[in-house]
Amino acid sequence: MNWNKWLRQSHRWVSIVFTLAVVANFVAMGLGDPPPWIVYAPLPPLFLLMASGLYLFVLPYAAKRCSGQPIKG
Repeated sequence: MNWNKWLRQSHRWVSIVFTLAVVANFVAMGLGDPPPWIVYAPLPPLFLLMASGLYLFVLPYAAKRCSGQPIKG
């Protein structure tokens, strides 16, 4: 599996982890005062999603620029 496929697959799995952390956060808040580790649990996957998402967003533009095709916008 090449680099881009691996990154897309890991981006999908991290999004599942992020969603579960957010759901756990809401459940814990509904039960009372949640501990800080539950409140801050969604942040690490969120930063990973931001980094990989920005890379995946820029990837087609960088490929067009390297191939010499004009970028329509």
